[in-house]
Amino acid sequence: MKKELAYAFALDASDPLASYRQEFIIPEKDGQHQVYFLGNSLGLQPKKTAYFLNEVLDQWARYGVEGFFMGEDPWLNYHDHLVKPLAAIVGALPSELVVMNQLTVNLHLMMVSFYRPAGKRKKIICEAKAFPSDQYMFETHLKALGYNPDEVLVEVGPRAGEACIRQQDIVAAIHETGDELALVLWGGVNYYTGQVFDLEAITTAGHNAGAKVGFDLAHAAGNIPLNLHAWNVDFACWCSYKYLNSGPGAIGAAFIHERYHREDALYRFAGWWGYEKETRFKMEKGFRPVQSAEGWQLSTPSPLLYAAHRASLEIFSRAGFENCVKKSRQMAAYLRYLLEDLQQDQPGKFELLTPSDPAQRGCQVSLLIHTGGRALFEQLTEQGIFADWREPDVIRVAPVPLYNRYQEIWHFVQELGR
Repeated sequence: MKKELAYAFALDASDPLASYRQEFIIPEKDGQHQVYFLGNSLGLQPKKTAYFLNEVLDQWARYGVEGFFMGEDPWLNYHDHLVKPLAAIVGALPSELVVMNQLTVNLHLMMVSFYRPAGKRKKIICEAKAFPSDQYMFETHLKALGYNPDEVLVEVGPRAGEACIRQQDIVAAIHETGDELALVLWGGVNYYTGQVFDLEAITTAGHNAGAKVGFDLAHAAGNIPLNLHAWNVDFACWCSYKYLNSGPGAIGAAFIHERYHREDALYRFAGWWGYEKETRFKMEKGFRPVQSAEGWQLSTPSPLLYAAHRASLEIFSRAGFENCVKKSRQMAAYLRYLLEDLQQDQPGKFELLTPSDPAQRGCQVSLLIHTGGRALFEQLTEQGIFADWREPDVIRVAPVPLYNRYQEIWHFVQELGR
């Protein structure tokens, strides 16, 4: 029965989040909605994004620079609209969050504060073949400090013949590096395979070794359940244009655990917008940071980027992130069921790189296509299916709970099989 389209329609009919699809602009071709499985790359636009953007534009037109202080939503306080819904998504206190910059900029800033090499304790553990931005960040940041990246970075990858990284190998590398380890900076979800990592276990192992622990949550925020505060994570950074649907080049965010907010000896790069709010406009010499994660801000943020972010976060707040996670797991299970059935019907055509364990996967499923992968991807595109191609032979798809439907999953697998 699960193979039949009627079953997918029944799942959609009983979906408590089904109505939220109407709050997004779905790409169309010839008057027909396309199947958009690219939420892991760029989330769709909420219909209310234009409303919030126009509010800011109207304030700018009406008040000019006084828009920071005047109107229903003065820009000076706009950040407050964002941190509460974000806190529910990443498992943090609102004061532990700052919405600023973009992901790689924020990673560099966190490195300044949390990578403090001393003596032989200078090594960093990271994923082998991490997303290129992370690789380039490590390379250039370490060179700026006078280090050879090849001597500092300890990269942990899959074992020979395997696609995913074993959790025990990450922990073993932490133990083996021991008192040479200064920092563990790991991804929450592997961008290529879709593998979800045990961030709590990594944090505990890193702290037991005397190191700081941070995460790149680009593919995790808005995708998988997180509990950064309770897990005692030191810091984390993410973008908001993927699962958080805040637009191309959207403003990023960072988490800094509250235990660091009043640590005066902590190094950081500073700017005017991170200065304590009560005396910021006195323009005095000597940096005094806001006693929260906002103390890591540098420059005046864009209210336009804030507004685009707010449009999406308000949807998450109404839907409830725990409900999104529940539907995401159900969709992933349904997709995997259909794909495994297709594998039996057409053996040897493709394999699933994403782990089968529900605890090790989120929205994304990665398919390794054995022959003709690029041509297959192009055929899917012609049929109105937005997927993602990764060289040399992987197609990634990510049905997301707020705007994708079960019947789209069925349709995708039918087209893939055809």
